[in-house]
Amino acid sequence: MDFTLYVLSAILLLVFAYIVFRRIVRRDYLQRERLSLLSSLLELLVFAGVMSFPELYNPPEWAWFWKIDGSMRPVNMIIGLIVIICGFTVAFGTMFWFGISRAFGVKTDGIVNTGPYRFSRNPQILGGYLLVLGVFIQWPSWYALGWVILYGVISHMMILTEEEYLTQQYGETYTQFLEKVPRYLFKMTRRKGAGD
Repeated sequence: MDFTLYVLSAILLLVFAYIVFRRIVRRDYLQRERLSLLSSLLELLVFAGVMSFPELYNPPEWAWFWKIDGSMRPVNMIIGLIVIICGFTVAFGTMFWFGISRAFGVKTDGIVNTGPYRFSRNPQILGGYLLVLGVFIQWPSWYALGWVILYGVISHMMILTEEEYLTQQYGETYTQFLEKVPRYLFKMTRRKGAGD
């Protein structure tokens, strides 16, 4: 794997994600108050690019991330597989619980604060992150670590765009939801200093 190609591909994917989430999707939310079919497809294309990114750096024996392979350390294989299964369950279970049209931003009718959304404002993204992290555990490398970081940065761009829209759309109700439920999994609290 050529490191230059890897970095260039990551940069291009980041730029594409920025254009999609911070420009096109944001414009749709502000003008239409929901996503157009084009925006939803572009979001899907960004995440398809992120999830297929490892094909640029996979070792030859790693044809598929779920493949059981003798060259993998058994402890990595088991822990990684457990994390992948948890991630798959959280990501797709939440998506189906939430509803496909809502998951892709086509249908927006109120704030959901029940089920998995009591613990995280973004359980689908959290599940996807577990999938990526599980693969990193199975096949640790600098390239895999780059993939973990890439997924996090691109997901965060999408989340910032959604939060901006939801704050504008639902005002104080959403602000209270932000204060109550963590963005990812744990609520970060600020410590007050002597000058606060």
